[in-house]
Amino acid sequence: MKKKVLSLVLASAMVVSLAACGNSSNDAPATDAPAAAPAETQAAPETQAPAETAAPETTEASGETTVAEGKIALVTDVGTIDDESFNQATWEGVKQYGDANGIEYTYYQPTEDSTEERINQIDLAVAEGATVVVLPGYLFGETLSEVQTTYPDVNFIAVDVSEGDMTAPIEPNAYACTFSEEQAGYLAGYAAVKDGYTKLGFLGGMAVPAVIRYGYGYVQGIDAAAQELGVDVEVKYTYGGQFYGDASITAKMESWYSEGTEIVFACGGGIYTSALEAALNYDGMIIGVDVDQRSVGEGNDYNPVLTSAMKGLTATVVDKLEGCFTGNWDSFGGQVENLGLADGDYLGLPTDGDSWAFETFTQDEYEELLAGIRDGSIVISNDTETQPEVSEQVTVSYID
Repeated sequence: MKKKVLSLVLASAMVVSLAACGNSSNDAPATDAPAAAPAETQAAPETQAPAETAAPETTEASGETTVAEGKIALVTDVGTIDDESFNQATWEGVKQYGDANGIEYTYYQPTEDSTEERINQIDLAVAEGATVVVLPGYLFGETLSEVQTTYPDVNFIAVDVSEGDMTAPIEPNAYACTFSEEQAGYLAGYAAVKDGYTKLGFLGGMAVPAVIRYGYGYVQGIDAAAQELGVDVEVKYTYGGQFYGDASITAKMESWYSEGTEIVFACGGGIYTSALEAALNYDGMIIGVDVDQRSVGEGNDYNPVLTSAMKGLTATVVDKLEGCFTGNWDSFGGQVENLGLADGDYLGLPTDGDSWAFETFTQDEYEELLAGIRDGSIVISNDTETQPEVSEQVTVSYID
């Protein structure tokens, strides 16, 4: 089926006194601020924050909550703040909560991919007043393990960081979560086959657990739909070894499309750009990841983005910031959680407006599928050590 488709060294005299979530201290940080400034800062609005987040401090005995003061900071993962993927989605959560509650926020972008540089940027954020720091991506595991004890009065929200990514147990001032990406991948693969696609591809970024889970769920969903429809399906499966597109990856994708591949699940930050370029050259389609990427396909003769396998990055950040600034940190601080559909709307396909671009797969079928995953009647493996089993109707070619 074809469709038109950064090193900051803190001075020894520096004293940082911060108000963490649930901490009664309101002292501003004392710092010899370095010349370097963060990439973007959003000042808090002049108006007062809503009453529910501006309650006065009270003693614990009163039973009322304490509201944190200070600034929210996000330190980016590999890539930029406008990557149409992971960084951008978590940043949107910070912006959404900060704007709604009159809290200043900013982001910091490391100058290289290293734990040392990520820690440097956190040092800078704390020195400049951050009391809550959001860390998006598994690469922050080692970083979180260190900074959580360096700054015990700062709260850290690490998204997509697992216990396995960390080198020390999580502390009470930190929270980390991962997602059941296999569920979102399953939804995308199932929906694509139900919509008529029988020659599919998977382009992963780096073979890290989250990307593997997306891909293996995708294959399982493809298999389930193929069995239901009684059709034979071919799947090409590869990793680019990076989270950005380049000429060599584009060339590989062009070879896939020229050989008949109809749709590719491009899973791994900016690597989607190679799949998108190749798809447009061959009237192919792609599936986006993490966020609704339908917009990246606009402005062409046709929109090649059929759907996206999403996880609730923005909503999760907003939820945890809300708990932090309203004195509810203790309900989740010190935990590492895995969030799936049984826990809430943390994964799914976009359903609003033009984002629903399926021709035959219906929203009623989608809701039925969601319900089956939530109640456990649909079982999806999240084993990243073993390739998923498929029926005789599905052929999966794992390509180096």
